[in-house]
This record gives sequence, structure tokens and C-alpha cells, in this order.
Amino acid sequence: MSSKRDYYEVLGVGRAASQDEIKRAYRRMARQYHPDVNKSADAEDRFKEINEAYHVLSDPQMRARYDRFGHAGLEGTAFPDFTGFGGFGDIFNELFRGFGMGDFGRSRARARPRRGADLRYDLQLTFDEAAFGCEKEIEVLRSETCPRCRGSGAEPGTQPVRCPQCNGTGEVRRVQQSILGSFVSVTTCPRCHGEREIVTTPCRECRGRKRVQVTRMLLVEVPPGVDDEMQIRLSGEGEPGVYGGPPGNLYVVVHVEPHPYFRRQDHNIILELGINVAQAALGDEVTVPTLDGEEKLAIPAATQTGTVFRMRGKGVPYLRRNGRGDQLIVTQVVVPTELTEGQRELFQQLAKTLGREVIPQKDRRFLDRFGDIFKW
Repeated sequence: MSSKRDYYEVLGVGRAASQDEIKRAYRRMARQYHPDVNKSADAEDRFKEINEAYHVLSDPQMRARYDRFGHAGLEGTAFPDFTGFGGFGDIFNELFRGFGMGDFGRSRARARPRRGADLRYDLQLTFDEAAFGCEKEIEVLRSETCPRCRGSGAEPGTQPVRCPQCNGTGEVRRVQQSILGSFVSVTTCPRCHGEREIVTTPCRECRGRKRVQVTRMLLVEVPPGVDDEMQIRLSGEGEPGVYGGPPGNLYVVVHVEPHPYFRRQDHNIILELGINVAQAALGDEVTVPTLDGEEKLAIPAATQTGTVFRMRGKGVPYLRRNGRGDQLIVTQVVVPTELTEGQRELFQQLAKTLGREVIPQKDRRFLDRFGDIFKW
């Protein structure tokens, strides 16, 4: 019969305990019996027992075998070496952060690779460049690994040496006494700043910083249909990673200059077209600008202010798919502010035939439609 205590009893939880309850119990017990906190003779054995119990009960498959067969169901299982905190680094970091005890296990392992920082570049585009796409060459200033020392920080022919203050761990540990016993305070080594090494003969190009500022010319492919404030990602063109980590990305943020005539609404473009009263009353054929050049547009007789004409396929290309939006032409009947004598006489004759009665308009659909068109 096994001499080991029941794992649920070790953690002080019932057999129906949830994973969150098991984790909370483990944290509480581990704090109480950690050898750096508890100096009693059996603290280390209890600490190993607590970690073994948590190792089993936190794993659904191992817990199921234990619930069914007890300790016999775990015969032959290889348990981690809990004295070195193997496999529990993240839990201990969280567990003892409030005690000022730093990151356990970090000095026993190499620094983790870290991804480089992302960079941003603001790119100005004309209305047409954003609509139809283009290629832009940009100049980016970024840090890169020093080519002379290859990122070691040391002058070629020399090597960094182990930091004598932290003995190459990157951390400085101090023991503090309190009414609860001895506490271990772990801080980043002030001499090597956690790098574990110091450079005695700095590289004369990077001055020991391991990186240099370099200006690179990059080609940006702007796809058709981009809009203001959209981002284009250039993968791997950001800052280099640390300890072998991948580089960051470069994000090109697009800024589109206003067009003198057009306004954009999604993938449609809107043109406000002024016509005179004669064109509005009698109709006319006019020439209007589009993104593809000038086009003819027929204005029918009795056209009112706010009448919308649609030119299909004359808008902005859809982003990353075929097709284009439309061009919407909104008419504005322009009343002349200055008249010649002949024009004034003609308008006076026309006024006699039209009468002077003013009729309020009941149909308000124009106002609603006008407001919807100009929401951009």
C-alpha cells in the first residue's frame, strides 16, 4: 500500500474541486511552504509534496487516472524535479511577485527570444494614387545589428566577459529578515542590466550598444482602393529582435489628400455639379470630370436642385477584389448674382408668365436624400 498522502488532502480541497479551486489552493500552500519563506525542517519535503499533488490534479488525464486507481494508477510516471522549479516558472513568477522575489528560474536558463518593436511610417498620397494604387519608395530610419561586432557590443578580437557582480545570472539576490522569516529579494543586476555580460572593450562603431541607426529605402506597394488612415504592413521591416527573436513589422499609415472636386463615400465618389437655371429648365448635355477623364452627361429638362445622376463603375476600385464603385453627380441649380440688361429683361418677361405665387413644398424626400448623400 502506498505511503503517499492523498493529493486532495495535501492541497486541502475536495474531490469535486474545480481547476480554479485547485490552483488557488496550490498557490496558498506553495506560499506557506516555499523553502525561501518557511525555514522549518520539513518545509522542503512539504513543498515537493504540494507540487507533486498539483502536477497530478492540474492535468485532466492524470487526475482521471488518480481518481480511478489512486497512486497505483500513476506508477511509472516521471515527475519533474520540483527543487529546481522545472515546469513551474510562470506559476512561481506570479506566485511570488508580491513578495519581491523576482522571476524564478530565469537565471537558470538563457534569456527568452523577444520580438523586435514595430515601426510606423506616415505616407501621403494623392486622391488618384489612393484610388488606383501605386508604388512608393520610402526612407525609413531604424536600428539594425551592428555589422562590425555582429551584435556582441565588443570590438572585434575581444569578447564580452561574465558580469562579476551577478556572476552571469543577470540578477542580484538579497536576503531580508522579517518577522515571518527570511525573504529573498531578486532585482536586475545594476551593472550588466540583466545582460549577464559586460563589454570591457566596446565596439568603436556602435560604442557597445550592439545596434546602429541605419537608413533604408523600401518599396511600398499601395493597393487600389485604400482610404485615409488605412495601414499597410511590411512584415519583418521593423526593429530587430532580441536574443534571436524575430524582427517587428513596419506599418505604413496612409493619408489621402483632398480632391478639388470629388468627395469619397466608401467606394463611391460624389461630385456636386452646378447648372444654371436655363440648363435646369430646358435640359442640356454637359461635360463632367471623372477619375478616368471627362465624360458627357445628359441633363434632362426640369432638373431640380439635389437631383442625383449615377455613373456606374466610375468610382473607386474595390480593395482587393474586382469591380469599382459609382460616381454620384448631385446637381445644384445656380442662381446668377449679376445680370446684364438683356438678361434682366428676359427674366422679367419670364416672370410675368410664371406668376408670383409661392407654393410650399410638401415632399420632403429631397431633404432626406440630400442628407444621406453627404454623410462622409
